[in-house]
Amino acid sequence: MRIRIVGAGAMGRGIAQWAAAGGHTVELCDVRPEAVTAAVDFVRSMLERAVEKGRMPAGDMAAALDRLVPLDDPWAPGPEVELVIEAVREDLDTKAEVFGKLEEALPDSAVFATNTSSLSVTRIGASLRDPGRLAGLHFFNPVPLMRIVEVVPGAATRPGIPGALTELVESCGHRAVTVADTPGFLVNHAGRGLVTEALALLEESVADPAGVDRIARDVLGLRMGPFELMDLTGLDVTAAVIDSIWQGFRHEERLRPSYLTPNRVTAGLHGRKTGQGWFAYGPEAPATVPEPPVTGDADRPVFVADGAYAQDAAALRAALAAAGATVETGPAPADGALVLVPVWGTTVAAAVASAGLPADRTFGVDPLAPAGRRRVLAVTPASDPAAARDARAVLARAADGEEAWAVSVVRDTAGSVAQRLLASVVSVAASIAERSLATPADIDLAVTTGLGYPAGPLAWGDRIGAARMLELQRSLHATTGDDRYRPTRWLTERAQLGLPLTAPGTSPADCV
Repeated sequence: MRIRIVGAGAMGRGIAQWAAAGGHTVELCDVRPEAVTAAVDFVRSMLERAVEKGRMPAGDMAAALDRLVPLDDPWAPGPEVELVIEAVREDLDTKAEVFGKLEEALPDSAVFATNTSSLSVTRIGASLRDPGRLAGLHFFNPVPLMRIVEVVPGAATRPGIPGALTELVESCGHRAVTVADTPGFLVNHAGRGLVTEALALLEESVADPAGVDRIARDVLGLRMGPFELMDLTGLDVTAAVIDSIWQGFRHEERLRPSYLTPNRVTAGLHGRKTGQGWFAYGPEAPATVPEPPVTGDADRPVFVADGAYAQDAAALRAALAAAGATVETGPAPADGALVLVPVWGTTVAAAVASAGLPADRTFGVDPLAPAGRRRVLAVTPASDPAAARDARAVLARAADGEEAWAVSVVRDTAGSVAQRLLASVVSVAASIAERSLATPADIDLAVTTGLGYPAGPLAWGDRIGAARMLELQRSLHATTGDDRYRPTRWLTERAQLGLPLTAPGTSPADCV
């Protein structure tokens, strides 16, 4: 196939490398000829590096470079061009102008694709004489390494084009997911679940950014915490994406932005690129935010109260006993004993009130199975600080030969930190599936590949169990009264019917 790529910036040159290495002839052009020269040099250096590292034979590199054709004029006639991929700046008028000129220069048979990450494919296509020839082909940076591409048909896109683009993408070694033309498409939309909930936790002073990130990494198994991720992406970019998706979905509460971000963006606290974001960067900045050492009496007796699920309490009792802690077994805590309550979508304060537990020495423990050795202890405004230090020391205990547990201390909130983050990730993905914006399989594929989560959000929910996830979201909704936590129909129906969240289910079209 002969492909013309318009725009030789970071995305354009990455797409050019990917397509040329995939066996296609690539015309690379830009309104700035010097950008094309720089892009060709960059692609050559990347391919040479691949050869040096043994990832590509030297002959394949030479063949790929032979297929890379620099063009001085983006609007030059191209009777043999079969596909155009536009990778210019994110501006609707600019993209419309580019495609208008290409429509004059290229044959009617050429398919047009836009690499937009945030603009409506339908609106871009509306400027064309033939909007049916345009679809979205959204790559991620760096293109050769991010092996996922969103294929986005606009409202007028001809039916055969998405399938043809999917075939092209997968023939070049990437995975393709078909996504509806909606704000954020799929990956950016699904990614809002993590960062918006992290910001909500910070708004409520549940934990500081470093504390939220530790829990996200060590309990949920994420490669990066949400605040690290915002600093890497740039808060200015993240905030703009959050706002545009929220507005595009008509102020859907599940996607609600935080009041914290506008002032930080205005102040230039964008993250790594400005040297200061949620964390400091630069040669004199600390490599990590230090965690307070564990102090307190690890031998103080503890009583584990039953939470929403008896198995959570039983598992905690067994783990503490195996670590040598003094675990009481009576029907009620003895005077002076610490009280630990596994919370699931509820608060420690509610457990104190409903069960008549001693407020000063009752603490919450998140029962989510951690990816690493970290437990989370929740304290209330009534907690005795000395008792909290003792509870942290008890939870840090480990069995002989095992590494001690790290223990985060957070403010009491419905569900604690990890549960709220996970509930939001699963909920946003379920709402995408519920609206038929993408299939369950494509949602999980795109999120694991594009965002690096340890599991797709729907599969992650299935690990917990649909019924238990529904109980978590119902409890969060009832406790907070906030509609951002209301359960989706997708989750509710599957919990009631005994179906996994990853199951597409039967549709009316299947029955006629």
